[in-house]
Amino acid sequence: MTQHEYIFIAVSIILGLAITRLLHTAAMITRAHSRVIFHWSSAIWTGSIMLYILQLWWVGWGLRTIEQWAFPDFIILVFGSSCIYGAAEMALTAPEEGTVDMLKESQQLGRLSALSMLLYFLVGPYVNIVMYNNAILPSIVVPTIGIVLMLLVITIPANFKLWSVLFSFYSLAVLALTV
Repeated sequence: MTQHEYIFIAVSIILGLAITRLLHTAAMITRAHSRVIFHWSSAIWTGSIMLYILQLWWVGWGLRTIEQWAFPDFIILVFGSSCIYGAAEMALTAPEEGTVDMLKESQQLGRLSALSMLLYFLVGPYVNIVMYNNAILPSIVVPTIGIVLMLLVITIPANFKLWSVLFSFYSLAVLALTV
């Protein structure tokens, strides 16, 4: 077993839990559909989080060329995948009692999801510059756009509909750059 395989077992477990959490909550919302006020922006936000889960998993394969791993590399990847899990955990609200307004919940708990994504975007420059040896400027500019967008979600949640659309476009652009 290579170091990459060994390290990515931990990352894969966390990312697998994030996917499980998103799918489980989506199933709970589907079961409780009569008590849920659906909103497309929450679905777009959740889809974008799912893209980042899959993107990290995919990008991780490219790290297999690293021959000697350092402990900070491992910690950074586990931290990043944990942030993605946090974003997935807070992306959707599981319906329990009463009616759930998805837009209202996204404007509240979605801020915690955005905070988790903001922390994840701080991991990007390390991975791109230190581990992938990519150019510094794009490795800082691209995540900075995501950080600014997450700050907007956190500080102006009333515009969640707009932020979720912008986040989806940004997510697709990041996906196109990294795949």
